[in-house]
Amino acid sequence: MRIGIFGGTFDPIHTTHVAIGRAALKHKGLDEVLFVVAAAPPHKGTEDITDANLRYAMVEAALADEPGLRPCDLELHREGPSYTADTVKALREQYPDAEFLLIVGEDSLVDLPNWYKTQDILDEVRLLVLPRPGIQQPISDALEGHYEMLPFEESKLSSTDVRNRLIAGGGVADVLPAGVQRIVTEKGLYRAHS
Repeated sequence: MRIGIFGGTFDPIHTTHVAIGRAALKHKGLDEVLFVVAAAPPHKGTEDITDANLRYAMVEAALADEPGLRPCDLELHREGPSYTADTVKALREQYPDAEFLLIVGEDSLVDLPNWYKTQDILDEVRLLVLPRPGIQQPISDALEGHYEMLPFEESKLSSTDVRNRLIAGGGVADVLPAGVQRIVTEKGLYRAHS
């Protein structure tokens, strides 16, 4: 099996996330792409993040009609920070013969040498990298041969943009899958605090 691993906070998951999963599936002929929902992202404070189970429900809703794209709650069942190295190790135990491609943004690629157990990650996966606008830092020579770029039109859309739009009362039909919009509305997520 060839499996893509696409981890993130997904707060909320949006149409560009789904398009990235589709592009990886098609470009690399993957059997599936796992959308791994981070319970406690090590690079973010958890106080401003939506409950992990709600974020997972939004990922499930977004991928319900997307063949080959699958939500993964592996990190939701683990204590402590959601380190990629630990997730890759756990997935290797589940899929001992799989070929893994870890989908990361170019900004993450630049920072990868600072990640927890970087070499353990590189020993298990090949990196599939999304172009990001405005990345100026050089990529470490240590990563040479471990990555390839994913042909994907650069997008500036982020979950922060979506949250800001919702807080401002703006429309999001063009950036959120219908199932995600429904959960956002039903649960009253991302509203302006009075």
